[in-house]
Amino acid sequence: MHKLQYICFVCLITLASCEDVIDVNLNTSDPKLVIDASLTWLKGTTGQDQIIKLSLTAPFFQDKVPPATGATITVTGSDNTIFNFIETSNAGIYRTNNFTPVIGNTYNLTVIYNNETYTASETLTAVSPIEFIEQKNDGGFAGDETEIKAYYTDPENEANFYLFEFIIASKNIQSLEVYDDEFTDGNQIFGFYSDEDLETGDQLVVRSSGISQRNFEFFNILLQQTDDDRGDPFDVQPAAVRGNCINETNRTNYPLGYFRLSETSEFTYIIE
Repeated sequence: MHKLQYICFVCLITLASCEDVIDVNLNTSDPKLVIDASLTWLKGTTGQDQIIKLSLTAPFFQDKVPPATGATITVTGSDNTIFNFIETSNAGIYRTNNFTPVIGNTYNLTVIYNNETYTASETLTAVSPIEFIEQKNDGGFAGDETEIKAYYTDPENEANFYLFEFIIASKNIQSLEVYDDEFTDGNQIFGFYSDEDLETGDQLVVRSSGISQRNFEFFNILLQQTDDDRGDPFDVQPAAVRGNCINETNRTNYPLGYFRLSETSEFTYIIE
């Protein structure tokens, strides 16, 4: 018995001695400004309260995203009305409570950070309301997924682009999809979501936002590159995903993120 215990002890020591610490040396670069300027006008509200978030890119193994504080942010409307976004804490969050949303108006963003000026321009885009939701409980290839269809009617004889968000706050789930009306112009169509983990009683919030064609192309590329089915998570991205924000002071130090303005329709649905 003592001999067996000794052999086991020696084996554990040997296995422990075979563990090597591997240091991964990753290339680092100067942090870039990330502009999250998604101004959404939820149907049925004034749209006056809006926020813009600024952060910085960080090394791969850094847990926290560093905020970009101390910036000056303004949004200027087509009538030259200026909306100032004021930082409320040191979290890189800037707010205004007097924004005036007007469908079809063009707005210009200006961000001054670290003595560099960033700009972007976008038009506030309308959206068709979500009319109703259908649920199917035996969806997917294996029949074990809950399928959700959020129906809306696309306006006729005009190009439209949509961003759909499917949100389950209790499970920290958010899924994004983008659509265009190239083959569905003027028809009733739906945004689609499927999940095998949906349970009876889950509260699903569905949001549909009108977006520009350029914003559609941006999200389309971004979603393709973050698709869980692509394979190796360390695959090299096939394209650099740049938004519509420009560094006017130094073009080579381009920012990440996007400035968009959307009318948004929201529908809350309880899974059956």
